[in-house]
Amino acid sequence: MLQYASATGLVRTILIILVIYFGIKILARLFSPFLIKFVAKKAEERFGGQFGSQQRQEPPKKEGEVTIDKMPNTKSSNKNVGDYIDYEEID
Repeated sequence: MLQYASATGLVRTILIILVIYFGIKILARLFSPFLIKFVAKKAEERFGGQFGSQQRQEPPKKEGEVTIDKMPNTKSSNKNVGDYIDYEEID
């Protein structure tokens, strides 16, 4: 009961694989914009939920008003870094 592959069966299998491949490719091009919009919307909702509560607590600002949220770090220089050695150039 051995079965041998025929040329028509091979061609038929290759054609089925190609039809499935190009079908998926066409469907992906049709539905990818909707999928991308859906993913972007979900990401915006997720990030908006995390950061939205902080932004809503700020009082409304008047036009032209400047506010500083963080004071810069003041670094004091260390005056005791070493001895200064005076030198002369030799020509």
